[in-house]
Amino acid sequence: MSAPKPQTQQECLLIYDGKCRFCVTAKETIEQRDEGTGARFITYQSDEAVQRLGRDYRPGQPDVAFLLSPDGTVHRGLDAFIPLLPGVRGGRVILFLLQLPLGMTIGKLLYRLIARYRYRWFGAVQTQERP
Repeated sequence: MSAPKPQTQQECLLIYDGKCRFCVTAKETIEQRDEGTGARFITYQSDEAVQRLGRDYRPGQPDVAFLLSPDGTVHRGLDAFIPLLPGVRGGRVILFLLQLPLGMTIGKLLYRLIARYRYRWFGAVQTQERP
């Protein structure tokens, strides 16, 4: 895993699948209910995602979401959303549930299940491809 360059601003960067209807809806919901996540959102299909992820970028659809912390740390999957939860309505409840015995294990299993079947269950959205 390569460490991306630290961001110039003190914000987290969430990289999500811009072709996944579920991912886009989740991103829009977080933005609407944002109570201080301090995150900026970009699609995995963007040139900026290619640059920020470096060798961690793989063409095609991503398996997980990525969160790049201001210090350059890369979080993947469910771990990408945990730092954002305190700033989202209901996020503290989810954090509490994840701290219960088996909470994180169940959370990661659910994340992987949804990530694997997200196109089948929720469909895709039309986006403009990079040239």
